[in-house]
Amino acid sequence: MPRFAQLVMGPAGSGKSTYCSTMVQHLGTLNRSAQVVNLDPAAEHFDYPVMADIRELIQVDDVMEDPSLRFGPNGGLVFCMEYFANNFDWLDESLGHVEDDYILFDCPGQIELYTHLPVMKQLVEQLQQREFRVCGVFLVDSQFMVESFKFISGVMAALSAMVLLEIPQINIMTKMDLLSPKAKKEIEKYLDPDMYAMMEDNSDNIRSKKFKSLTKAICGLIDDYSMVRFMPFDRTDEEGVNMVLQNIDFSIQYGEDLEFKEPKEVDDDSGDLNYDEAFQDKVDS
Repeated sequence: MPRFAQLVMGPAGSGKSTYCSTMVQHLGTLNRSAQVVNLDPAAEHFDYPVMADIRELIQVDDVMEDPSLRFGPNGGLVFCMEYFANNFDWLDESLGHVEDDYILFDCPGQIELYTHLPVMKQLVEQLQQREFRVCGVFLVDSQFMVESFKFISGVMAALSAMVLLEIPQINIMTKMDLLSPKAKKEIEKYLDPDMYAMMEDNSDNIRSKKFKSLTKAICGLIDDYSMVRFMPFDRTDEEGVNMVLQNIDFSIQYGEDLEFKEPKEVDDDSGDLNYDEAFQDKVDS
C-alpha cells in the first residue's frame, strides 16, 4: 500500500511547526493518525511529539562548535542537511515499514534548500522509492504578503520550490488569524490575484524601464499559466484547515481505495473556489 507525506516548507518564521501542530490536532479530530518528522537540525522546541528527530543524527550547534569546520549558522545548517542526505539509512530506520502512514516532514527554513541545493530533491526521490506519495506544502507569512512586490517575491519562492521538487504543491498563506480586519480585506486580492492589474497599480513606483519589463514578464508568467495560487490558513478556523487538508489529500490521492471526493468547487461559470467565498464571508462578518 502507498504511504503519504506532506513536505512542509517555507522561509524561517513562516509558521511550519505551528502548521504541523495544527494539522496533527485536526487529523486527530477526524480519527486519522499522523506522525511528524523533524528535519530542522536547528530546532529548539516544538509542542507535538515526533516519530523521528534529525537532531538525533546531527545538530547545528555541534557543527558550529567543531573547530575543523568553522561554519556559521547558515553554513552549519546546509552542512547538516548534506550530511543527512548522505545518511538516509537513518531515516529508513526511523520511519519503519508501517502501511498507510501519513507523515508530516517539518523542514528547515533555509530558502536555498528549495531553490538550488539538491538535498530536498534527493529526499523526495528517496521517499518516492519507498512508495510515498509526496505533496509539497509551501508556507508564506500572510503578514509579509500585504504589499504587491513582497507578494511577487513570495510567489517566486514558491515557484522555485515547485520547479526544483517536481511534486504536487499547495501554497499557503499562514497566520491569517493575526491579521487585522483591514489587512484581511487587503490580502483577499492576493488569494486569486490579477497580476497585470497589480503591475499597473504599482507601475509608477518603478523607475527603471528594464526592471519594469522584468516585473511585467514575471507577472505574465504567473498570471498566464496560473502556476501559483495561495490558500488562507487560520489555525483557529476548523473549516479552513479542513479545506487545506482536502486539497492536499486530493493531490496525493489519499484514501483513493475509499470513496474519495474532490475538493468542493463551484461551477466554472462563477470562477472562484468555495474557499474564496468562505474567506470573504468570514471577512465580511
